Amino acid sequence: MSGAGGRNYLAIPGPSVMPEAVLRAMHRTAPNIYEGELPDMMPSLIAGLKGVARTEAFATIYIGNGHAAWEAALSNIVAEGDTVLGVINGHFGRGWAKVAEGLGVDVLPLECGLTAPVAGEALEAALRADRAGKIKAVLCTHVDTSTSVKNDIALIRKAIDAAGHDALLAVDCIASLGCDVFEMDAWGVDVMVAASQKGLMVPPGLGFVFYSEKAASVRSRMARVSHYWDWTPRGTPEAFWQYFAGTAPTHHLYGLQVSLDMLHSEGMEAVWARHATLAQAIWAACDAWGQGGPLTLNVPEVAHRSCAVTSLHIGKTVGKRLRQWTEGEAGVTLGIGLGMSTADDPAGDGFFRIGHMGHVNASMIMGALGSIEAGLAALQVPRGAGALDAAAQVLA
Repeated sequence: MSGAGGRNYLAIPGPSVMPEAVLRAMHRTAPNIYEGELPDMMPSLIAGLKGVARTEAFATIYIGNGHAAWEAALSNIVAEGDTVLGVINGHFGRGWAKVAEGLGVDVLPLECGLTAPVAGEALEAALRADRAGKIKAVLCTHVDTSTSVKNDIALIRKAIDAAGHDALLAVDCIASLGCDVFEMDAWGVDVMVAASQKGLMVPPGLGFVFYSEKAASVRSRMARVSHYWDWTPRGTPEAFWQYFAGTAPTHHLYGLQVSLDMLHSEGMEAVWARHATLAQAIWAACDAWGQGGPLTLNVPEVAHRSCAVTSLHIGKTVGKRLRQWTEGEAGVTLGIGLGMSTADDPAGDGFFRIGHMGHVNASMIMGALGSIEAGLAALQVPRGAGALDAAAQVLA
């Protein structure tokens, strides 16, 4: 007998679970894109985005995924032949660097491994070594979705300042925005990119780029930026169509307005606290399982872990089978070990990820943990006892 009947729980790190209110807001006929309610709601929508990012900087929306936001950000601050420093903690840090290389930008990689954030000393040393000032920007992920490593953005800002370097600080918050604490202005971030399908709880299709006055000044000195990627008219539009360089993503905007209202109604501090508590419940369960078996958290230090996603290793003979069991027998879909290949496990099947971002609560997390417990039992995987009790104690 399969227990997978009913609604599937997509516990991957994006697309995340979408609230019914968001889906209802999107389920409507197309609106007038020239005047009326859609153009009229844009000021409040942009204000809502800025509130989530904790910034007074410019906020722009692109029709595209996170990779589009990467390219949009880069296109406004670097040109072919320029140099950036890429902080790499996993698949997505490396991915942003590859997008830069595709634009003809030279990338100096700062490899940090897959289990820990960048050290301020290493970053400062790399910038001090750039005596000619070639590095135009430091690219980093706030949270690398593949490894669940969380970089200390305030520490990175301090390292840039300590080196006396003028590089822009550009941060990928695709996994973390609306989940992990993020303070764009307070932490001195110049450019930030995000996307709709994770903490913002909207279907994939929107990319966001936030940029500071310093980044705007860099853009103003660029010899050219393509009409579509240019953030200037999007950030300071004189007409509604300029927000999007053409036809608006109408239904996504209705859903986004509802999701932003939900976040601000709960309050960002409360949203962050909810994610932190749910993450700690997952870690407590995983620690208990690991006491008597092969399961390990990819990021050993609690302070270095994201509250949006947890990457785990359980061994190549088990990881894929566990994911298949929880989806087929319990209706819970876990994330694959993306970008986590090793010499003896080239497919990364020994890793899996739990997404706990956006529209999640205690019952959903306990359901996912209970399904994993059942899968471990069904597959006869050795494990420590008391995992669900440990998670429940955190929630209590």
